[in-house]
Amino acid sequence: MCRAHAAVRHLIAGILEEESVTTIVDMEAGLEHLSRGTGRHVDTLVVMMEPYYRALETARRTAELGRELGIGRVVAVANKIRDDLDRKTVSEYARSHGLEVIGEIPFDDDLRRAEQKRTAPLETNARALGDIRRVAAALVS
Repeated sequence: MCRAHAAVRHLIAGILEEESVTTIVDMEAGLEHLSRGTGRHVDTLVVMMEPYYRALETARRTAELGRELGIGRVVAVANKIRDDLDRKTVSEYARSHGLEVIGEIPFDDDLRRAEQKRTAPLETNARALGDIRRVAAALVS
């Protein structure tokens, strides 16, 4: 077993021993973290759906694996949305694959620049922060 995945899995398990704790873990795109058991203690899996075919396919496969692993709630967030065509692309793909889209985050150059500088989004004045907060609120409600 990969040490990194084992460490994260044990860390999450330890955090969850506390009562009334909400933990959000941002994992890289793909299936490896789920297939290695990192998502063992997950209540809700959020897949990010960017309006590009390969990204949508990755989101679909991740959602399917999450369901196969018994994660009770699998939802999606439309990410990096620039216009109505992006919004339609994600929503139609999600609908055709049984994914509930709980929110949308627009493409935001401030977030892109923050990523390039290795700065946390919350340390910026990005327009998308309100949308991110709405998605977070939808997750914990």
